[in-house]
Amino acid sequence: MTEAYIYDALRTPRGKGRKDGALHEVTALRLSAQTLNAVKARNNLEGHAVEDVIWGNVTQVMEQGGCLARSAVLASDLDERIPGLAINRFCASGMEAVNLAANQVRGGAGDGYIAGGVEMMGRVAMGSDGAAVAVDPSIAMEQYFVPQGISADIIATEYGFTRDDADQLAVESQRRAKQAWDEKRFAKSVIEITDQNGLPILDHDEYMRPQTDMQSLGGLNPAFQAMGEVMPGFDKVALMKYPHLEKINHIHHAGNSSGIVDGAAALLIGSKAFGETHGLKPRARIKATAKIGTDPTIMLTGPVPVTEKILADNGMEIKDIDLFEVNEAFASVVLRFMQAFDVDHGKVNVNGGSIAMGHPLGATGAMIIGTLLDEMERADKETGLATLCIASGMGAATIIERV
Repeated sequence: MTEAYIYDALRTPRGKGRKDGALHEVTALRLSAQTLNAVKARNNLEGHAVEDVIWGNVTQVMEQGGCLARSAVLASDLDERIPGLAINRFCASGMEAVNLAANQVRGGAGDGYIAGGVEMMGRVAMGSDGAAVAVDPSIAMEQYFVPQGISADIIATEYGFTRDDADQLAVESQRRAKQAWDEKRFAKSVIEITDQNGLPILDHDEYMRPQTDMQSLGGLNPAFQAMGEVMPGFDKVALMKYPHLEKINHIHHAGNSSGIVDGAAALLIGSKAFGETHGLKPRARIKATAKIGTDPTIMLTGPVPVTEKILADNGMEIKDIDLFEVNEAFASVVLRFMQAFDVDHGKVNVNGGSIAMGHPLGATGAMIIGTLLDEMERADKETGLATLCIASGMGAATIIERV
């Protein structure tokens, strides 16, 4: 089997996903094109250099619809002979793009790929594409559908996490993210976004709130308590499926949940021959990929079983992993992962996560693989695992090894 390597990994800064965010006037098409151009320029790619661009984006409507991947290729400086594939595995879309590219290389279907994703959450609202599992009663009722925030609170209730547990993780995420930026740990990977005149728009993660502390978080009301207890009463739906819980403990709010942001990320994936052809040195080998389906109501527990799966499939144990990136969709997701594997927080999200910097849905999976690789190089570690929880009950994971 042909080995698949990471030759480059880069991302945009994350902009606040609202009208006053720095990236709000940039479309998903233009942000994607700038990201692809950066990959091309940094690696001197000419002509039909890669087999395909595989691009994740979750809300595939309006300006993010119509196979955005191909539109982005045409809007970029890449050769028009390079096609484009838009994919959607909800929050893991960017990771799935990378995993798919790696497995295409491993299977001999082309030597090189650009893979990643984008989400402009301030321009194309999350959920505006609809979702059968949420809006079609024939499946929503059968599967005991609840919104993700309720699912996060179910995890907290089921596994015994308190509001203080979640808030402490959130404060630490902010502290670590600030330290990472202060020490320029992201300098290798973050590209500056410019306007059509080449003037700078954003060069840093805009969403961060480094002043966050336990006191400031303590003043926030639980974000999902009303929809759980009052209208439309999703707690009752959850308790029909999990009657042993008796009551849902609502601990999540805006401060200990991932931020709504805009952003894009891309990785250059290829075989050994691809690197030799283009004069590139591989940074890491993609050792393994995995995905799994899980309980669709509690929904966000996927990182645990998918990690168990990827380790078992490759004859590995949790102790074989030096560093972890576990997407901070909600605090309880990371708390449950560390609890399940008895992993020290010092090995997990060491440069902060989506609670501090934001979660641009279609891009995050690619972003955290790049962040993991950067930290493995900085800290001189050999093996890392990145994983995400996924809407409607799924999980995805990637293991990379430095070379």
